[in-house]
Amino acid sequence: GIDRDDRGREIFQLAAELHVPLLEVGRGELDRITSGAVHQGIAAKLQAYDYADPAELLDRAAERGEPPLIVILDGITDPRNLGAIVRSASGFGVHGVVIPERRAAHMTAAAWKTSAGAAARVPVARATNLTRQIKAYQDAGLMVVGLAADGGVDLPDLGGDLDLAAGPLAVVVGSEGKGLSRLVGETCDHLV
Repeated sequence: GIDRDDRGREIFQLAAELHVPLLEVGRGELDRITSGAVHQGIAAKLQAYDYADPAELLDRAAERGEPPLIVILDGITDPRNLGAIVRSASGFGVHGVVIPERRAAHMTAAAWKTSAGAAARVPVARATNLTRQIKAYQDAGLMVVGLAADGGVDLPDLGGDLDLAAGPLAVVVGSEGKGLSRLVGETCDHLV
């Protein structure tokens, strides 16, 4: 019955115009293919996500003539949270999101869906070692600010007045349960 829906007809029309092959299956098979995800009667099979290199995010900012703005995720494990962060980051105009290669959520179908299309506009890069990547960004001139429940909001060494959005910036967000890991927190320039 999906062909009776305007959105379904539009998808079928676009697929025909773009010569995208379609396969019609029953609900049970679609449930199996999507591992029981909420699919609303339509699913797309895509190639594996093509992660960016963390250095490419700086190049992206340079191409736009903007100071780099990067979000770094330290141990986010829920793909839906990753997708929501990518969606929010897109709204703030970030040049990319960096995730660790291991012990973290990756760009799965759930992350894509939650990003509401933002994952197509905001590159996600994987870093082998998050602490080393943070240091590389610092060497490239980025201020790295970690978000921490126990972080200070007053920055007396900078006169207490800091316009973080004016220059190259990386914002580090910790995991859902534990926040920033000790080493990542120690590597940040400031915790707020």
